[in-house]
Amino acid sequence: MLSESLVVLDFETTGLSPLRGDRITEVAVVRVEGSAITDRYESLVNCGVRVPAFITDYTGISQRMVDAAPPVGNVLRELERFIGSSPVVAHNASFDQHFFDSEFQQCGLAVRDGAFLCSLRLSRRIYPYLRSHSLGELARQLRLLCSGTAHRAGADAEVTAGLVLRVAADLKARHASLTVDARLLRQIMKTPVAGVNERLVRLAQS
Repeated sequence: MLSESLVVLDFETTGLSPLRGDRITEVAVVRVEGSAITDRYESLVNCGVRVPAFITDYTGISQRMVDAAPPVGNVLRELERFIGSSPVVAHNASFDQHFFDSEFQQCGLAVRDGAFLCSLRLSRRIYPYLRSHSLGELARQLRLLCSGTAHRAGADAEVTAGLVLRVAADLKARHASLTVDARLLRQIMKTPVAGVNERLVRLAQS
């Protein structure tokens, strides 16, 4: 249903903000094309920092796991190669993009141009009737498949990829003439919730 290749990204981190010195501990990216997941990359990350106990309790990622992981610069180069020029999607995208930009800057690598697409904002507009748009609740309410453990990057990226594919399929079911690509998804994201249906009708007729 997607007319172009998109990359879905998820980070696990030591905290909520790189401005407070928090760093990434794990990354996963999933490529979605057409109506399927076609490729994956996943790695723990060693940023040379301590993993707080509450993060280990929440994610299951321990200090020992991070200490044995590849250095952050190596992982970021692999991540950069995987993404290429594809648009990037993340759930609550501002969180992941802040860490993405911060890590690339700290490693002296070029920061990617353009904002990530946000699947959280998309879900609020496509499924405004749902009680919650957290990733776990969306997985339950929309019956999105997940083969991993919640709050690990691989599992969360896979669920987000499933959400993106579900959004694309539902958009095509509503308006068969729509071309579902990053441009359309960005237009939907920027439209107030109350105006989405009208906007989609206009886009389908154009």
